[in-house]
Amino acid sequence: MNNDVETQSAHYELINIIVNFGLGSKILQCAKHCGITGGTVLLGKGTVNNHILEFLGLSDVRKEIVFIVGDKETADATLDKLNTEFKFEKPNHGIAFTTLVSQVIGNRGCKCDNLKEERGVENIMYHAITVVVDKGKAELVIEAATKAGSKGGTIINGRGSGLHEISKVFAMDIEPEKEIVLILAKKDTSEAIITAIREQLKIDEPGHGIIFVQDVNRTYGLYE
Repeated sequence: MNNDVETQSAHYELINIIVNFGLGSKILQCAKHCGITGGTVLLGKGTVNNHILEFLGLSDVRKEIVFIVGDKETADATLDKLNTEFKFEKPNHGIAFTTLVSQVIGNRGCKCDNLKEERGVENIMYHAITVVVDKGKAELVIEAATKAGSKGGTIINGRGSGLHEISKVFAMDIEPEKEIVLILAKKDTSEAIITAIREQLKIDEPGHGIIFVQDVNRTYGLYE
């Protein structure tokens, strides 16, 4: 009985890690040593604000995005271990951050079926801004966000589950012709970035995209 109460009251977090191509599997292997039971690796591309690289057509950098769910204690220990092993504090070694998880369903290692309304996070400094748009418009999102103060972002290709099937994120179709843009922004600049994206992409019009924002708990690898 007590164990069930402890399990239900556990706070879970989503660990988000963005690293260069080829490091995703190594990240998961390291995380498993900290008690993490598994994770998901997605392919994406990052943006580099370097005019020389842009001139040479090399400004897009292949990235891997790793999603890991764990209870808060395990997530904290895992982030510390990953930072030690992969040195996120050094430029271009990766970015890692955590966001809160309200429910975990379908993972035997994480049982958190009850929504928690009171999980106040102190001193929120960053927001994770996720934008879903039609394929080909991700660069417009990055452009608008950069003009509003963003340092860049990561672009992920959205895929459906089959030729005639579609997946949904927040009731919006995610098909092969969709792109997902993940942007990390300081809390005091996020509103301007969101507004710029809304205006540039006309997000408020039906079918033009969707934006959702999450509070970020801990961060590694972010620079002013």
